Amino acid sequence: MATIIEPPLGPGDDAEPGTPGAGEDICDKCSGTGSMPDGTPCANCGGTGRVIEGIGDG
Repeated sequence: MATIIEPPLGPGDDAEPGTPGAGEDICDKCSGTGSMPDGTPCANCGGTGRVIEGIGDG
């Protein structure tokens, strides 16, 4: 049986991928680019440009 390995949560993530009530969004710190103006990877999203956030009105 194969083991599924989920990527670790980034500092900007609110929940693990697949969590009910959460979804992928563009990182607000780097505007989805994955890097900061000085060229370093964004620490909020880990350089992916995306974060997992709570969605909905609850």
